Amino acid sequence: MYCEGDSWGCYMPMSLSLRSIESDPIESVAQLASESAVVIFSVSSCCMCHAAKRLFCGMGVNPMVIELDHHPRGKEMEKALSRLLGNSQNVPVVFIGGKLIGAMDRVMASHINGTLVPLLKEAGALWL
Repeated sequence: MYCEGDSWGCYMPMSLSLRSIESDPIESVAQLASESAVVIFSVSSCCMCHAAKRLFCGMGVNPMVIELDHHPRGKEMEKALSRLLGNSQNVPVVFIGGKLIGAMDRVMASHINGTLVPLLKEAGALWL
């Protein structure tokens, strides 16, 4: 039901609260996004999701990863994320400090232009 990480043990397990299972998909996304400094909504077989997880782990961040293909309401949440993003590319979706950052293109743009690290520090995900 949740991602326990990979062989490097970088990811935090996702907690499945009863509220996240029973509420509206957008509410579920918002609740889960606020449970950790960095939250990645992912699909376990997605190469871009893997790249996003590796990026954050390589920076010393331990993101909470929600593998939508292992979540009981994953398909519904995936559709909700697609509506939030306003496009068909719906994973990975990254939240930092409970705020929607976006898909991999936005994450990489933030990383390249130097705004990602300050966001991570502000959210308490980095202490550098």
